Order: sequence, then structure tokens, then C-alpha cells
Amino acid sequence: MGSVQIVTTILAAAITAVAVWLAVRAVLKMVAVIRLGQPAPERFSDKVARARTMLVETAGHTRMLKWGVVGAAHWFVMVGFVVLSLLVLEAYFEVVTPTGGLPIIGHWTIFGLATEIITMLGLVGILVLMAIRLRNRPTRPGGRSRFTGSTMWQGYFVEWIVLLVLIFGLLIRGFKVATDHFEYPLWATPVSHAVGAVLPDWSDGASVAALIKIAISMTWLIVISLNVTMGVAWHRFLAFPNIFFKREPAKPAGSGLGALRPMTSQGKPLDFEEADPEKDQFGVAHVEQFSWKGLLDFSTCTECGRCQSQCPAWNTGKPLSPKLLVLSLRDHAYAKAPYLLAGGGKDLTGEEKATQAQLAHLDVLALAEADKPLIGTAEEGGVIDPDVLWSCTTCGACVEQCPVDIEHVDHIVDMRRYQVLIESSFPSEAGVMLRNLENKGNPWGAPQNTREDWTKGLDFEVPRVGEVDDFEYLFWVGCAGAFEDRAKKTTRAVATLLNEAGVKFAILGEGETCSGDPARRIGNEFVFQMLAQQNVETLNEAFDGREKAKRKIVATCPHCFNTLGNEYGQLGGEFEVVHHTQLLAHLVATGKLTPVQPVDGGVTYHDPCYLGRHNRVFAAPREVLGDAIAGDLTEMPRNSERSFCCGAGGARMWMEEKIGKRINVDRVEEAMATGAKTVAVGCPFCSTMLSDGVNGKGAGEQVEVIDVASVLLRSVKPEQPQGGKETAPIGG
Repeated sequence: MGSVQIVTTILAAAITAVAVWLAVRAVLKMVAVIRLGQPAPERFSDKVARARTMLVETAGHTRMLKWGVVGAAHWFVMVGFVVLSLLVLEAYFEVVTPTGGLPIIGHWTIFGLATEIITMLGLVGILVLMAIRLRNRPTRPGGRSRFTGSTMWQGYFVEWIVLLVLIFGLLIRGFKVATDHFEYPLWATPVSHAVGAVLPDWSDGASVAALIKIAISMTWLIVISLNVTMGVAWHRFLAFPNIFFKREPAKPAGSGLGALRPMTSQGKPLDFEEADPEKDQFGVAHVEQFSWKGLLDFSTCTECGRCQSQCPAWNTGKPLSPKLLVLSLRDHAYAKAPYLLAGGGKDLTGEEKATQAQLAHLDVLALAEADKPLIGTAEEGGVIDPDVLWSCTTCGACVEQCPVDIEHVDHIVDMRRYQVLIESSFPSEAGVMLRNLENKGNPWGAPQNTREDWTKGLDFEVPRVGEVDDFEYLFWVGCAGAFEDRAKKTTRAVATLLNEAGVKFAILGEGETCSGDPARRIGNEFVFQMLAQQNVETLNEAFDGREKAKRKIVATCPHCFNTLGNEYGQLGGEFEVVHHTQLLAHLVATGKLTPVQPVDGGVTYHDPCYLGRHNRVFAAPREVLGDAIAGDLTEMPRNSERSFCCGAGGARMWMEEKIGKRINVDRVEEAMATGAKTVAVGCPFCSTMLSDGVNGKGAGEQVEVIDVASVLLRSVKPEQPQGGKETAPIGG
């Protein structure tokens, strides 16, 4: 060992020791913060499925590759980070001697070839990612970027570190080539040989380059260890457990889609018959009341902004960005952590749990952070502004896009639950809807004895449950389908098509009440459970004696479809629920319905969030429309899993849209730009919102918004009335 190698070895050991010590301290801090969260025992179920899903999503980059070039570039960088960590390890041998290498595999030609290829792909990948970040920088001309609000220096820092590590890896190999100490042939490592051809014959070159490579790597580790909220770096470690502990590992997309998490206290579902607000947690009032998985979510955020780029609220000038919401919760949690770890915190009655002695040594900033309300205006010092909380449509676009499986919607609804149930703080116009649900069983406040009025004038009898026992499907009409004029046309169309196809079905009529979706999404879990338990009891009675496979329900509203199929199981209601487009597609495919006259004029289809993104029903409505129009649909740019919300979900249907551009107008402009004369929908909320948007644009005579079922009916029975100008909804 020469004098240069003595120096490089000592320096490498010193900076590594500092970096490792700081990293261990940072990891222990992060673990301590995450453990402050509430229990979530369900996250430990089915470990085999969880491990499989984690490996598929990480190694296969299944979520990232939805973004094409970005996903591919990131995959190359990820593989480079994992595999080329071996070359960082090899650098420790090279600082000791310039001819050093990894024991055993370090001399294998296949190892040299593999690392050469990965190095080059990693270089291409990181340069592409750097170019994309620069092209989409928030300060660029042309509007807001998905990186708006991200901590940009951290992104640039990480990318430059990766680039420099790769470059110095090649320089080490080049110096070995130049000094004729390189173990791999030219055919396996052509780039390394090319670099060596232009480098001087410097015997200590490999050791010096190895020291610099180690210093760069350890500088990265030191910086991220001093910044535990640096998600752009920490996600490469935290993504693995965050994906492993996702809510439903079997789901192909975001596990936070579909059903909401039940309202829990101390990790157990809350039973409202026994719940006590002074003993049980009602929603989330403080950051430590999120589950530990929630705190892991916040820690894992990469600040990539994919959620933000797809969010309908953010894209129409609302203050909500799913990314910024998560970052605010993350920063608040870590700033408040010293207070919480010292024993501080409020009990459920609002009393301080810590003694003065426990809090005496705390930094004033931590105490100030502890005093911040979780939900509050800027004047109140709130972490999350109320306008942010109530702008969410729960469309799930953020969950769909997140590459590390953060469950934004669950966290938003948990905060809403506390605001509604304990603080009684929510947009005033939504109060009418909630009172109508409690008193009338529907959000419009229509009389219950008018639930069957849609059947009047049909040329066939609509059977009721109880009057007939021999039915295959229970037709869940829903509140909109029963009371809202536009939706009633869809209800009549579906009933007519089922009758035409010879499907035996029955309705509950006045025995049906609201599914509870708007109450649950706004955060009123109490009203949801009241309605849901009533419906579960009614449905169980209707299906008495039938096994689950024969407890079939068809619903026209995706919100009812989602609630009955995905959430009623939490309350003892196990049913096979299909959307009407799925059943109609089956009936057409089996020849029970035959389109005879194509619908012309051009048709585009709007994917409802709760049908498409939340429940992955993309093909069925398109198959129905394809048969009805005898041609291809004109797709909007944002379609399928990237469909843009109509603005009505999350109980926003009953709240005024006072900030920014109206979401439904944005979507209508996209639909009209296709040139289609018919905008087909599969949801009564979407029908109302898009119809209002079309009328607001003054295009009501040129563009028609109509349900998929009505399009099919026009093709199957051309003699049916073609409709006309839609009337205003009840209570609208």
C-alpha cells in the first residue's frame, strides 16, 4: 500500500463512519415518528401476496411505466442504484489498492458486462430524468408544473449525485485500463476501454477516483440523513415497505381506490352503538391520530407530482394539491415529533397528556408546531386549509398515479370525519343534503312515496321484491335514478332493455334508501352507517336463503355500485354487484340484445371516476357503445384510468364550486373538442354535471349528454322516443 492509498483509505473510512452514524440516527428517528401513528393490524395480513405485489411493482415498475419514457428512465436508474451499489462497495477495495476488486464475482467477465450495460443505461436514464425536471421546472413559462411545490434543490442534488457516481465509476475502470490492470476484455466493456484510452497512465488514479466516488456517495448519505423529510431520496428505501403494507395488495392499481377504510379507533372499526367521543377517536384531529401507515405514506412521498398533475382540483385552480397536502402533513409530523416523543399530545377531551417537566426541555419551535390546528386557515395557523380539504372530489386520480401507493383519499376523508362529526365544520350548503339523508333517505329531500314514479308510462310491469321471488337481478335504482329527471331516463332505458332481453329482475321500490355514499365521502360516517345498515338488512331479507353468487344486484350509479359492492361487506352485506353497462355488454355479446340501427353523429365516452378508476370497469361501456354506433368511439385525450373527473364526487355534487374554473366546464370543453355530437356517460352525477357544463357553454342544441343505456336503447329499439332538451333536476 503506497502513501496515496494510505490517505485514500483513511479518508474513505472516516467519511463512511460519519455517514453511517448519521444514517442510523436518521432511520431510528423516522421509525420513532412512524410508530407514533395509530395501530393498523390489517396491514400484516397475507404476507405472501404483499411480498409478491411489492416485487412486481418495484422490479417491474408497473406503476411508473404508465408514464412511458419517465418510467423507463427511472427503471434504469433504479436498477443502476441497486446493482451498481456493488461497485460502490468495490471502491473500498480500490482505495486500498488501485488493482483491487470485489472478491469472487469481481473478476467474472459476465459481471463486467452486466455492470457496463447498467452503467450506460443508468447514464442515459439519469440524463433523461434531469432533462424532464428542467423542462418541467415550476418557473418555466406556460403555467404550473407537476413539480410546483416540490423541494427542487433536493431533486437536482440527488440527480447530480447519481450522475457523478456513474461518471466516477467509469473513471475508475478507465484508470485500470490505462495502467493495464483491468480484468475485463474489450468486447464486454467497450466504453470503459474507450475512457481508458484517453486517460493517462497514472498508477494511483483508480484509488483517487474511488475515494471521490465514495465521498460523493457518502455525501449523499450525510445530506439525506440530516434531512429526514427528503422524500425524493428516502423513497428509494421507504417505497418497499410502503408498497408491502398497502391496504389491498391484490389490487392491480392503487389500493386506496374503491372502498374507503372503515372509521377506526385504536386500530379497530368503530361501532357507533357503543362509541364514545371521549374514549374513541372520531376521524383525525391531530397528525399522530393517522395510522402508522399514514405516517409512512407521508414519509415516502417522492415529490414527483404525478398526483398533482392529474388532480381535477389542482388543474382548475383550486388550492388542493394531493402532493402538497401530503408534504404539509409530513413536515408537520416531523416538526411536532419532539413534542410527541417527549410524551406530549392531547387526549380525546383536549387535555394535555404530558407534564410540565416532560416538556420543559423542548425547543420552542416544536411547542409552536404542537399548537397548530390540523385544519385551519392561514390566520389560524392551520396545517391544512379548509378550502384544501373540501376541494377534493375523491376521484382517486392521485391514488391511481402515485408510484409508491400513498392512499391520499383515505387520509382526506379521515380528516373530514373529525370536522363533520366532532366540529360540525363543513360547507354550509352540504348541510341540506345531510339533513335530507337523515330525514328523507335521499339527498334531494324528495318524498319516499315517489321512488317508483319512474315506472309510470312503461309498457310493461316492473316487479317488486316481495311480489315475486323468481328474479335473477335486484335492480338497485338509486336516489338519482328514482328522483332526478335526467337519471330517470336512464333508469327507464335500463328497465326496458332488461325486459327486452328477458332478464328477470325486481326492484325494492319504497324499501330502498340512499346507499350512503355522499354521507361517507363528506365524512359523516354516522349517517352512512345508519343508511347502510338499513339497506343491508333490507337486501339480506330480499336475498334470504341465497348464496353470494346468486345475490346479484345491478346498479346504474357507480357510487351505489361501489358502495354496495365494496363497502357493504364491512357491515355484513355480501352481494355480487354489477354496473348496468357490464350487464348490457353481456346481453349484447350473448345475443339477447341486438342493435339494429347505428347511432350516428359521433360519440365520445366519459369514464366516471367511481366506475373506471375506482373499479376498473373500462371495457364494458365501450363495448356497448361500439355495438350501438357500429364504429369506433372518439376518445378524449384524458380517458380510462386518466379520465378527468366531472366534479361531483366526494359529495361535491351538493357543494358550490367557488374557487377557480368549474371542473365540469373543463371536462366539457375537452369533450366538445372531439367534435362528437353525443357525450355518453355511465353515471347520473356525471350526466348532471356534464349536461350543466354543455348548457353553460351554450351548446345544448348541438351536443347531447346521454347515458350508455339510452344510446343502446336507441339502437336496439329505434322507435323509442329520442328524448329532447333535458329538464332541470329536482332540487337543482
